[in-house]
Amino acid sequence: MDHSDSSRHHVRITANGATATVEIGGQVVDPRAVSAYSVSQLPGEPAHVVLHLADRADTRFSGMARVSVADAPDPGPAAGAFLAAIDAEELEREALARPDLGTGPHSLTLAMLTQLGEWARGV
Repeated sequence: MDHSDSSRHHVRITANGATATVEIGGQVVDPRAVSAYSVSQLPGEPAHVVLHLADRADTRFSGMARVSVADAPDPGPAAGAFLAAIDAEELEREALARPDLGTGPHSLTLAMLTQLGEWARGV
């Protein structure tokens, strides 16, 4: 995402237990106006701060805002790359050695899917 033409603001969030003070450009935001906030940052990108305004009739917002609409990424390519990297012999060995391997129909398939899920999560 290119942010080169967007204005940036200095944001300071000071969290103290269950409360936080939010400042934008040196001005404190009324704490009653903000019900939540989140901060995220991707490598090489500026930080993205989202303020969730409280559901109050007297809350007003004035200024510029960037609105981003994102589609959820297609998991297919990542899943395909993950599965292509799996050693079938190692998967079979690990699945057969699982303590939760059952004896009923499809037990080996279930053990393999469980093992793949654990590997995908880094377990």
